Amino acid sequence: MSDLINVGFGNIVNMDSVTAIVSSDSAPAKRMVKNAKAEGFAIDATHGRKAKAVIVMDNNHIVLSALAPETLYLRSVEKQEKKDAKDQ
Repeated sequence: MSDLINVGFGNIVNMDSVTAIVSSDSAPAKRMVKNAKAEGFAIDATHGRKAKAVIVMDNNHIVLSALAPETLYLRSVEKQEKKDAKDQ
């Protein structure tokens, strides 16, 4: 089964397809978001709030999240720990 995490407001992302989770504040991330929006590869999961994290997927799509990258990382780690404990 794939590892799904909530990226905010009930939006779910398959962590198996995530390449990177980066802060949206850097200039390269802002350029990446601008280009993805222009090409139709951006998925906005912020519900109108400021994007704090940019989730880069393996199919060149990006997902914008209002949650901090650290929060998303912790959610993925917690999910993995629960999965590992269940397997033992």
